[in-house]
Amino acid sequence: MVQRGQLNVSVNCLDRHVEAGRGDRVAYHWEGEPGDRRTITYTELLAEVCRCANAFKELGVRRSDRVAIYMPMIPELPVAMLACAWIGAPHTVVFGGFGGGAAWPDR
Repeated sequence: MVQRGQLNVSVNCLDRHVEAGRGDRVAYHWEGEPGDRRTITYTELLAEVCRCANAFKELGVRRSDRVAIYMPMIPELPVAMLACAWIGAPHTVVFGGFGGGAAWPDR
């Protein structure tokens, strides 16, 4: 029987940094529209990912379920991606940052 390795990307990206005492370091710095800025530490990001993963579980998302994420480039996007990884749900991201008129400027 062939043994397969397992890797939880969310644990490698977040948990190990918090466990090593680096939870107060910046994990993600986001700048959006002029004046919109957020700085998120590893501890804050881990808490958000856990909340999002629990919300996904309440919606019925389980390991091996396929998830499509349709969001603009906001801090919640990597949170949703890491939450899917934490659950073990393969995911794809569809960029949803443009309005309907952006693709067809003449309309």
